[in-house]
Amino acid sequence: MSFTCFPPGKHAGPSVPATAGLRSRLLPVVVGLLVMLGFAACAAGTPYEAGVAPAPVGEIDRLVFARLAEQNLTPAEVCSDAVFVRRVYLDVIGTLPTAIETRDFLQDRNPNKRRLLVDRLLERDEFADYWAMKWSDLLRIKAEFPVNLWPNAAQAYHRWVHDALRSNMPYSQFARDLLTASGSNFENPPVNFYRATQNKTPAGIAQTVALTFMGMRAENWPSNRLAGMSVFFANVGFKATGEWKEEIVYFAPASTNVGALNGEPRTATFPDGTTVQLSPDRDPRAVFADWLVTARNPWFAQNYVNRVWSWLLGRGIIQEPDDVRPDNPPSNPKLLAYLEQEFAASGFNVKALFRQILNSQTYQLAAIPRSRSPAAAANFAGYPLRRLEAEVLIDALDQLTGGTESYTSEIPEPFTFIPDNQRSIALPDGSVSSPFLEMFGRSPRDTGREGERNNRITASQKLWLLNSSQMQQKLENSRMVKFQTQPDKTPADIVANLYLGILSRFPTPQEADLAKAYFAKGDMSRHRATVDLAWALMNTTEFLYHH
Repeated sequence: MSFTCFPPGKHAGPSVPATAGLRSRLLPVVVGLLVMLGFAACAAGTPYEAGVAPAPVGEIDRLVFARLAEQNLTPAEVCSDAVFVRRVYLDVIGTLPTAIETRDFLQDRNPNKRRLLVDRLLERDEFADYWAMKWSDLLRIKAEFPVNLWPNAAQAYHRWVHDALRSNMPYSQFARDLLTASGSNFENPPVNFYRATQNKTPAGIAQTVALTFMGMRAENWPSNRLAGMSVFFANVGFKATGEWKEEIVYFAPASTNVGALNGEPRTATFPDGTTVQLSPDRDPRAVFADWLVTARNPWFAQNYVNRVWSWLLGRGIIQEPDDVRPDNPPSNPKLLAYLEQEFAASGFNVKALFRQILNSQTYQLAAIPRSRSPAAAANFAGYPLRRLEAEVLIDALDQLTGGTESYTSEIPEPFTFIPDNQRSIALPDGSVSSPFLEMFGRSPRDTGREGERNNRITASQKLWLLNSSQMQQKLENSRMVKFQTQPDKTPADIVANLYLGILSRFPTPQEADLAKAYFAKGDMSRHRATVDLAWALMNTTEFLYHH
């Protein structure tokens, strides 16, 4: 997909004629505006680059740029301030910056404003909302089939994850609490790590642990390796209570920890091949957690930094980030080792890791690459385009229009009542959904794999954005349109404000001139022109994608 000159009509709108049942007047109007604005962006050059060649500002950049030099690859330019403010808002808090926030940042002359913005965003409430959504996918936080936590447990589990992220709980403690939890899954939220595991055999639990905390697909391991790790989870007991779908998870020492014939302690094997004898009176899960979170573990810190890198830069240093194996090596081993060491040395400080990556020149490269080769993408020569997640996209549309989303669930109220002002990134339960979220590829949260989320653009998504009655209603009734069409606003004001609010940048002179000419058409009311321009901008690749 080409990013240069942003031909929005090509990438965001379907090349189909208006047909019966479609909005026959506005479909060609909006498509026409998309093409017109795409040509304007091409004529104006690019507002997406700062016009500055990148220079290393830290060890991350030195390692990335050295690897690019080895491959004879040139990194992209540094992104513009307008691109950065939009990118970092969406990547850190899953939320579009407001027009006021964007204007303030663009007009700020502080040379350290990017670093200061990163610090502010890491302390926003939405940081925990957005990253709890990411972790809810991995932990399968879902009330109904096939996980079946029930809303009480799903909401408590999500709240615990959210609080851990908000308080910047060390990742080692986060993992340990999940692995060693016992008690009611309604009363002790981390217990739901085991409750949400569909295969509750020792081998099934071991596979879930390996996937979540080591990024490894243990079902593909040699059978003896998986069997050795499974011993650590052979004493996990489950029992029901009188409360529907409540379950007690507990340490059952008499089950398999001691050999049935001779009473000798059982031997378990860690994934790295070392063995340990398990004491009958100590929960083997705690023994495994001790091994897992040590700084010497070859997979724990590596897995987390690789996942975070993938979430922020579109692909892992090991790609896929949950398919770590010897024959899937990292594209930059020195970079991965450095991040792993720094993360462990920080005491597994999650926000410190985010801060380190976000302040790098590598993260702040433009999305206009100097090379289209696969090696350039694999070695992070530019920021990769990827569509906004379903929850982020509908929240952005509703933020701009003042609209709300209607959520549904198989479970009756009051267990799944969702208030009108609920943001999709903060939904606590994967069973609560909407037609938009389903259409735009929200993760079903069945397996805990990253690939469950589908961010590819489809024809039905394009038609919904370009031509649906829901999109029309959001825009026709939007507070944004009502505010912009007040008598004191000139066409120039309206155009600038729409660009700031929707695309997080000022229009180029050519874009501004073309948009103002559209407002000046004799048969065009101010309200109609504002709706058409907003609709066209919301159908651009620039709006729909992380860039």
